Amino acid sequence: MGQTIVLTGMVLSAMPAGDYDKRLQILTRERGKIAAFVRGARRPNSVFLAASSPFSFGRFEVFEGKSAYTVAKTDITEYFRDLAADLDAAYYGFYFLEMASYYTQENMDGTDFLNLLYLTLKALLKPSLDNRLIRRIYELRVLVLLGEYPNVFSCMKCTRRDELYYFSMERHGVLCPDCLKGEHAVPLDESALYALQYILTAPLEKLYTFTLSAPVFAKLAEIVSRYIHHYNDHVFKSECMLE
Repeated sequence: MGQTIVLTGMVLSAMPAGDYDKRLQILTRERGKIAAFVRGARRPNSVFLAASSPFSFGRFEVFEGKSAYTVAKTDITEYFRDLAADLDAAYYGFYFLEMASYYTQENMDGTDFLNLLYLTLKALLKPSLDNRLIRRIYELRVLVLLGEYPNVFSCMKCTRRDELYYFSMERHGVLCPDCLKGEHAVPLDESALYALQYILTAPLEKLYTFTLSAPVFAKLAEIVSRYIHHYNDHVFKSECMLE
């Protein structure tokens, strides 16, 4: 084999390969999502036993092959072991991993996706935050990274920037009362509108720093859920567990 390269990333999924090996999907900053084999990772005394599990975050020294990588060494700085103690949080965590896997690919810059995923998993460990809100924030910020987020700052028909009281799935954004005629839209109160605007624009480090009242969250959840399924009808296996 040739020289190794060092990648910073997180294990998204792990599957058995052969008698004792594992095949990993790793989201990396430098190479996007890659497939990597870990020799002997399923042996009880393997040094890779914990490092080859989902959620493991750190540095992976790998050999680059024609169609996959082979892990030679790891330096894991975060295992997110506390998720295992909270089944509800773990389900959300696996959903976030699955979304990241679906929307990323090899040879892309994975920095933004990886940073969002890492901070989102950290948010799951905060008792003060509702996991349902974390989910909707994450889903909306994923759409930002994909460039497919809705416009919640001006009317989609007249560009008016005030009295944005309605949300249209078909037009991918908000509408004012004057432009509502003939449109299929859901009512949107001021608090829910502000929450959407904040989620779309807040610095990453401030993303998971707020809570919402039950009515405002219900409206936010309705819009984000309908919008993300309007954008993509893919059904995530882990999402079924959440529902």
